[in-house]
Amino acid sequence: MENRKKVAFYTLGCKLNFSETSTIARNFNDEGFDRVDFEEIADIYVINTCSVTENADKQFKQVVKKAMKLNDKAFVAAVGCYAQLKPEELAAVDGVDLVLGATEKFKITDYIHDLSKNDMGEVHSCEIAEADFYVGSYSIGDRTRAFLKVQDGCDYKCTYCTIPLARGISRSDALENVLKNAKEISAQNIREIVLTGVNIGDYGKGEFGNKKHEHTFLDLVQALDKVEGIERLRISSIEPNLLKNETIEFVSKSRTFVPHFHIPLQSGSNDILKLMKRRYLREVYIDRVNKIREVMPHACIGVDVIVGFPGETDEHFLETYHFLNDLDISYLHVFTYSERDNTEAADMEGVVPSNVRAKRSKMLRGLSVKKRRAFYESQLGTNRTVLFESENKEGYIHGFTENYVKVKTPWNPELVNTLQEINLTKIDEDGSVRLEFLNKLAEV
Repeated sequence: MENRKKVAFYTLGCKLNFSETSTIARNFNDEGFDRVDFEEIADIYVINTCSVTENADKQFKQVVKKAMKLNDKAFVAAVGCYAQLKPEELAAVDGVDLVLGATEKFKITDYIHDLSKNDMGEVHSCEIAEADFYVGSYSIGDRTRAFLKVQDGCDYKCTYCTIPLARGISRSDALENVLKNAKEISAQNIREIVLTGVNIGDYGKGEFGNKKHEHTFLDLVQALDKVEGIERLRISSIEPNLLKNETIEFVSKSRTFVPHFHIPLQSGSNDILKLMKRRYLREVYIDRVNKIREVMPHACIGVDVIVGFPGETDEHFLETYHFLNDLDISYLHVFTYSERDNTEAADMEGVVPSNVRAKRSKMLRGLSVKKRRAFYESQLGTNRTVLFESENKEGYIHGFTENYVKVKTPWNPELVNTLQEINLTKIDEDGSVRLEFLNKLAEV
């Protein structure tokens, strides 16, 4: 029997990228390749790139270096957002053989012929206007949860963002296809599905390849809630203007959707929100948080925020800081603004010095620690359900409650990928929460 070729994958960036990597990996499997770990020697290394942070650019070069160290004759392919935005730049990186843009990445096996190294990376990258078809994806097999892609692309024109340039227009998967994928996932003993996309609240748009659509995000949520076998559904990140009260109400009474929302804010200053061309003002954000708290007082609410945007004065930043400090939220994801080619913000005046950006970022990260601690403290003494992960970390097993409290307990392999009823007892030194099992059988 001939030796099957080995392929390894490395994913940079978001949950959406993870779901797409898994789909690409299944294509390789269908073509007779065996998937191995990125730490192992492979014939092909596929790197799924990200363009959102400055770091992702540098990380790419490090990952290529790592692949070349493992096997200097291996074929290296770059796909994903950065590959669409800066294909020539990636192709010039030493060791890279193939760069595929937004529409080509799902047909990668068509481009891999003899696996011989190229002197210079070969580029296949479409005009982003051609990225108008939808490829459904989901990730499976590497976690107790799966990421299910329901939407791609974005029609918003935020002045700092390259996503519309990297992923094209907003388009959605057909509802029946999302439900089919969800059933396939639940049939594989996966307990939790996380819905992902670039702008998932925009779900429905582009279902037929145009702007006409039959379904909304609420329709999607209601239909998924009825799928047999799914135990938990989580909404990843949703724009405040697209998170409707009806959806919040539905989640609060839902069988499977968990009380956890991640809602990008980006700035607590209306002046800066306007410069960013966000589609809401801070008042809308307050309304969303208040609505969630009204129907789900125990919900976890995460916030994305950008510091150091052009024109952000000390006053603007303090406005954001106080806004977040006063808001009943649970944690922050803090991004330091970085200039991106071909975005409006890159040419704006009022550039914030990098040392000031770093200082602001540090202040908000400190606030996040405080917020998470306060949220965890508010949950002590309550009964929750935890889904345990598969990793043994220094003798402990970790997991997350439905409202995203991170818990730990002494390692027990029987707990892996199980849902357990627990009581939250105290906060550990590392910030995670200790627990008591309500079902005695689960105790070690």
